[in-house]
Amino acid sequence: MSDTEPTAASASPAPEPRSVLVTGGNRGIGLAIAEAFLALGDKVAVTSRSGGGPEGSLAVICDVTDPAAVDSAFADIEAAHGPVEVLVANAGITADTLLLRMSEDDWSSVIETNLSGTFRLTKRVAKGMLRLRRGRIILISSVVGLLGSAGQVNYAASKAGLVGMARSLTRELGSRSITANVVAPGFVETDMTAVLTDAQRDAIMGQVPLQRYGTVDEIASTVTWLASPGAAYVSGAVIPVDGGLGMGH
Repeated sequence: MSDTEPTAASASPAPEPRSVLVTGGNRGIGLAIAEAFLALGDKVAVTSRSGGGPEGSLAVICDVTDPAAVDSAFADIEAAHGPVEVLVANAGITADTLLLRMSEDDWSSVIETNLSGTFRLTKRVAKGMLRLRRGRIILISSVVGLLGSAGQVNYAASKAGLVGMARSLTRELGSRSITANVVAPGFVETDMTAVLTDAQRDAIMGQVPLQRYGTVDEIASTVTWLASPGAAYVSGAVIPVDGGLGMGH
């Protein structure tokens, strides 16, 4: 055995798989995040309204606007994987229109899913994390929540609210080694952006200093880092992954 080869006693043990929940994990950014945690060897559950998820995950149907559905989903996940140690609250919807055309339902449906749904998730997951005395809460916001966007008053308000939520959670839960952070993606290559015209895509890229769209894998990498030991002292942070569009606002 060479001097540099580790002995059995000195080799670092493989990390224990964690119980991870990714909401909206059946497509787009959520799917990439779920796949990234699976690649790390974690036990991953994904929720969505329609079901489905990456191979190897536990797929659970859940409407985050329904408190009973959230409780039921957590019961299923905890029975299969144990208490959730990492929550990635990614589920969200849009209902874009200008303010004067925005209906009460346009407003309330987006707030109920994106903001109130996240409240239900974090309240439920905090119970288990407090007992474990550890946990990572990662909320997926948007650059729109920091910069605003015409036609997205409802969406921007819901995503901005996640910042205040994460920072309040940090103050409430931090003494139990539970972190809460926000990831704010910019324009990312997904099914939603694929339908844009060339003119719309050019206009968007003209605003981004890096002159390109982001990838779902770049968002996933940021999320897995926030859940890693290297980010144990990061909490209450808003991390833009937007090619410089928001400049950290």
